[in-house]
Amino acid sequence: MLLSASFRFAPAGIAWQCRTLRSRAEVVSLANIPLTEEERDEILTRVRTLELEHKDLDDIIARLAVEPGQDALQLRRLKKRKLLLKDQIARLRDRLIPDIIA
Repeated sequence: MLLSASFRFAPAGIAWQCRTLRSRAEVVSLANIPLTEEERDEILTRVRTLELEHKDLDDIIARLAVEPGQDALQLRRLKKRKLLLKDQIARLRDRLIPDIIA
């Protein structure tokens, strides 16, 4: 549960910084909650969907990269979307693997 949050504008004027009162132990304990079979199936389905979208984006980017005169901004946006998908897939896969405390 989020107790409070404070936001402060960075001195350089570039980024926002968020500070919460949530302890690391609370975050770790949420990650150790076992998944039900239904939740596991939902995550696997979502991973497959994201992997398919990632592969499609990879094909599109490869085709656009070889064609001269393509919009560089569009190509950058597609690459950024592909990286976001990769990160989402990694986070979901990590959720499927239970944490083992050493």
